[in-house]
Amino acid sequence: MQITTTLSAHPTDDARLAEILSNPGFGTHFSDHMFTVEWTPEKGWYDARITPYGPITLDPAAAVLHYAQETFEGMKAYRHADDSLWLFRPEANAERMKRSSHRLALPVLEVPDFVEAVAELVKVDARWVPGNADGGEKSLYLRPFMFASEKFLGVRPAQHVTFMVIASPAGAYFKGGVKPVTLWLTEEYTRAGRGGMGAAKTGGNYASSLVAQQEAYAQGCDQVVFLDAQEGKYVEELGGMNMYFVYDDGSIVTPETGTILEGITRASIIELAGKMGHQVTERRFGIDEWREGVTSGRITEIFACGTAAVVTPVGSLKYDGGEVPAPAGQDLTMRIREALVGVQLGRNEDTFGWMHQVS
Repeated sequence: MQITTTLSAHPTDDARLAEILSNPGFGTHFSDHMFTVEWTPEKGWYDARITPYGPITLDPAAAVLHYAQETFEGMKAYRHADDSLWLFRPEANAERMKRSSHRLALPVLEVPDFVEAVAELVKVDARWVPGNADGGEKSLYLRPFMFASEKFLGVRPAQHVTFMVIASPAGAYFKGGVKPVTLWLTEEYTRAGRGGMGAAKTGGNYASSLVAQQEAYAQGCDQVVFLDAQEGKYVEELGGMNMYFVYDDGSIVTPETGTILEGITRASIIELAGKMGHQVTERRFGIDEWREGVTSGRITEIFACGTAAVVTPVGSLKYDGGEVPAPAGQDLTMRIREALVGVQLGRNEDTFGWMHQVS
């Protein structure tokens, strides 16, 4: 792409930026610039630009506001100890957005263009990428997203589409150390069914999880567990994370995809755990197998993974009428977590070729 860049006339001053990066939280502060490119059937992708971060103008009849035709991605940029900047598996995010775009009848942004858009924004806003001299896990969270921006109320694929990238510094997901998350099993709500949009990263999937997440909070839990829509007995995913179950023989099971999102972190853990000598199986995993496995001691650890938390141990599972206690251990969970975070932050050798240098 030919990308034009217009720098902000009023960038965040150094003192304020230092204050933000010292305690960035998650998703509340945004960098000085954003990337935009537009699409029509006649022009293809055109007018790629980096401009000062700010509000966007949408017509009230913009198709995305009425029919939710949109996709997005979540990824991170990291500052290594030598001040170099890196992305973690951006090609994988680009490929997943292509799959999501096909499902949502949106145009495809090819992998090289996606990676270039993200990398160029990181270069322009390089000072927003936090360092980790204190041994922390800060990063610059990146949100590429695509939406139907056409002014039209008919139900059909949009003829004008906008792709954007914004960036937000992120602190460590767990303050005060990694803690097991408690889970609530919803038996009323499902996330997606066969042939649905569960494997696409689109806002509607997350919107459908929120009422069940409210239910989890009301029960004193951190996250919600969804079962399959067809039989209501197989574990799929959490509100925003994939799951793993560790057995006493060292083998690991993760629920198979198809109706759930294929997480980049999930895929990375399959490779990483395999290299560590663990057999990882993707298959249907029943909720009864969870209960019986923990009770018998066969399941020794359970963990969840996602872009924000990376890897987190899972504690107890609550449901209407009962509770499954936390499994006995966290050793492998933490070793996998430390190995993956180590690669992302440049503390461990990247033997997989996952990291993409930006500068």
